[in-house]
Amino acid sequence: MQDQEAPLAPGLYLVATPIGNLGDITLRALDVLRRVDRIACEDTRQTQKLLNHFQITTPTESLHEHNERDRAATIVAALLGGTRIAVVSDAGMPGISDPGMVLTAAAIAAGVAVIPIPGANAALSALVASGLPTTEFHFLGFLPEKAGQRRTRLEDLAADASDVERTLIFYEAPHRILDTLGDLEAVFGPGLRVVVARELTKIHEEFLRGPVSEVRTQMTSRDRVRGEITLMVQAPARSQAASGAAHATVAERVARLQSEFALDEKEALKRLAREMGRSKSELYRELQREQAARRKRP
Repeated sequence: MQDQEAPLAPGLYLVATPIGNLGDITLRALDVLRRVDRIACEDTRQTQKLLNHFQITTPTESLHEHNERDRAATIVAALLGGTRIAVVSDAGMPGISDPGMVLTAAAIAAGVAVIPIPGANAALSALVASGLPTTEFHFLGFLPEKAGQRRTRLEDLAADASDVERTLIFYEAPHRILDTLGDLEAVFGPGLRVVVARELTKIHEEFLRGPVSEVRTQMTSRDRVRGEITLMVQAPARSQAASGAAHATVAERVARLQSEFALDEKEALKRLAREMGRSKSELYRELQREQAARRKRP
């Protein structure tokens, strides 16, 4: 354990802050925030509320997604001069879908000591309480905002199946969660197991668990979806995904894509070829064989 009477070593301190409940701040985080020379904050106003609550008077400065690259050189220069600087985001661990990654890389490149101060994190907190596999998981941050790009990203993830079941973890905005659940259902199927964790550590903390179709129905019935959301998906293993796909013919899958996305047969075949990792011409020949076999049936 570090001697709190000894001077705090120079360096860049990445300090985790509560994601909701102020009681989740660590004793070490409070000690560091009190003893550094200044604190770089995603939003100085938000951080000031935390500092005021714990009667911390350390000066603050801004470090957010729009100025991090410009500010990094100045902050690194100060660190090289022996200044002790803490970095905090509005909530959770800096650098995880929040500012901090660029500055950390710059500090390391300059030979500055970088010291993580562990604490609350929404992705891991949600995962351990989700009931989904924790042996292998993949944190993906926020999905693209645009519908087409989001669907393509999910299709790529579906095609890139692992040898074992794994949990995919996303952060999502409340106004997009229903669209994202709809995309998951279309790409992976209605039986896909998902967990929506909302307002973690806060008064209205909630976990919705079940098939994506049922979770989406539950959320659709609400007047409004509020709060910070962590979305988790139990992605099937490669063998399971292949087995599931084997039960659907090319014609059935093409028809589904045409219906869901208003595509013509050519575009549906192109998308299916990308999903399955096969050539469009090969799938077209298979589709013709299926159609010919169906016409011969009595």
